[in-house]
Amino acid sequence: MLRPQDGPTREQRSLGGLWRFRLDAEGTGRVEGWWREPLAGAADIPVPASYNDIFPEAAVRDHVGDAWYQTSVWVPDRWAGERIVLRFDAATHRATAWVNDTEVARHEGGYTPFEADVTAHLRPGAQNRVTVVVNNELTWESIPPGRIEERADGRRVQRYFHDFFNYAGLNRPVWLYTTPPAHITDITVATSFEDTTGVIAYEVDSTGGARTQSIRVSLRDASGTQVSAATGAAGTLRVPDVHPWAPGDGYLYELEAALLDASGGLIDSYRQSVGVRTVEVRGKEFLINGTPFYFKGFGKHEDAAVRGRGHDDVLMVHDFALLEWTGANSFRTSHYPYAEEVLDYADRQGVVVIDETAAVGLNLNIGGGIFASGRKVSTFSPDTVGDSAQRTHLQALRELVARDKNHPSVVLWSVANEPDNVQPEARDYFAPLAREVRRLDPTRPVAYVNALMGSPEECVVTDLFDVVLLNRYYGWYFGADDLEAAETDLETELRQWAEHDKPIVITEYGADTYSGLHSVVPGPWTEEYQIKLLDLYHRVFDRVDAVVGEQIWNFADFATAPGVFRVDGNKKGVFTRERRPKGAAFTLRTRWRKTD
Repeated sequence: MLRPQDGPTREQRSLGGLWRFRLDAEGTGRVEGWWREPLAGAADIPVPASYNDIFPEAAVRDHVGDAWYQTSVWVPDRWAGERIVLRFDAATHRATAWVNDTEVARHEGGYTPFEADVTAHLRPGAQNRVTVVVNNELTWESIPPGRIEERADGRRVQRYFHDFFNYAGLNRPVWLYTTPPAHITDITVATSFEDTTGVIAYEVDSTGGARTQSIRVSLRDASGTQVSAATGAAGTLRVPDVHPWAPGDGYLYELEAALLDASGGLIDSYRQSVGVRTVEVRGKEFLINGTPFYFKGFGKHEDAAVRGRGHDDVLMVHDFALLEWTGANSFRTSHYPYAEEVLDYADRQGVVVIDETAAVGLNLNIGGGIFASGRKVSTFSPDTVGDSAQRTHLQALRELVARDKNHPSVVLWSVANEPDNVQPEARDYFAPLAREVRRLDPTRPVAYVNALMGSPEECVVTDLFDVVLLNRYYGWYFGADDLEAAETDLETELRQWAEHDKPIVITEYGADTYSGLHSVVPGPWTEEYQIKLLDLYHRVFDRVDAVVGEQIWNFADFATAPGVFRVDGNKKGVFTRERRPKGAAFTLRTRWRKTD
């Protein structure tokens, strides 16, 4: 699915701004047909944004069920005869959309885009009503999973198994855009090298045309100079003395695909950024452009005060500036695909990304980030995470790869965070997922993120994946009173994982830290303890050759569901939620920038 863009044959219009908004916990609007008329009893709501924290009402923050959005948009006369598309970059966690009185789209999944051809339902030269109902319920069939409790007083309470707040709504931009009736529908690129020559294999899909139509492809460098060209819907472009895309050097070429009529006239065109680079796993090494790469960075969240998970270019640019300040070169999209604007910016900044689906909480032995004690319970079963969830998960993976396949910053697909990896049913669940991702994209390695639930010998899915991603909390959830034991236990386990002859990236480690809390003798929650814990992890990483990366949990403090284990959210950030540095941020800057 190509993103909207302006060009000689296309036009885009943002529908961002104030929409009308109404909660509907009982689902009345679907029965009464609220989309057929102006939304009664509605308030103003900004789009994009999560709705939960905007109004000072618990009923809004903790709402479970439908939330209705509606706006009016003028469609210009000049769009008559064009194909007109309504696109939502995300609607969490599922949505149904109408244009005027007609349903045009339904979508499951809260973090990937969906769209509909609405040409037949819009009136050019007039105002048109756009309505969408967004539902935030998590069930055993959704990704991520959850369950709803029905209280005696009639209230419905959402329970979920991941340790971040269940923000919902239209968190990302909404668009109307045009294409010609015959148009380019998709572009796929894969890059490699022949000595110093860059090789770009491309495929251009199109629809709605006659056999006499043809495809012309050109490639321009950053100065706008054409460096290669080809004809045909699929082919190869070669660039002598290519400038590779590399960590810290986000050099991009621009591929332009043109759909031409029989006389060579332009029907449609689309521009696609291309970074020429390769990714490879070789034994215990992770290679980018044939050079061993060491991940330095963070797990992050799309999370900020008031706007929740709503995308914000200001915060995005500031966060990337802080990544550069610390010396970080990478991050993981924990625990869901981030906005496409973020990946575009990572491409341009040369920041490496581990791209993850929203499959978090597939482990009933973890709740709110805390490991359950006593007898382990079954996660994968007909009554919990079963075949329906797997189908939802497969579709989420397909949509993720389709959206992000051309981003050079994306070097690794993560199919899930901290799932149950011990019970035998886990293998039956994950084997089809790993196969499908490799079928969709054979150019990138595939992994999942492992929680400390069993020894390397007990994990039943390690061999399905290319890289070992580990979340480890020795010295916090395990033995917070004994950092010497934490160091020994961590190194012992990492050396066991190293025997699998796969590269290891530590995708989470850290300690909750209350900004401004200090102690001469470091204790949990103090800034000194966070620094001391990170230092011990780094000593171990430096002693284990198989470790090829460290991504701290977390970049910044973030919101979680209320609970006694969380004081105003998760405080493992090295920055506060407002992006003020804790002491650990300066420690990391010293470590990560020491070779600068």
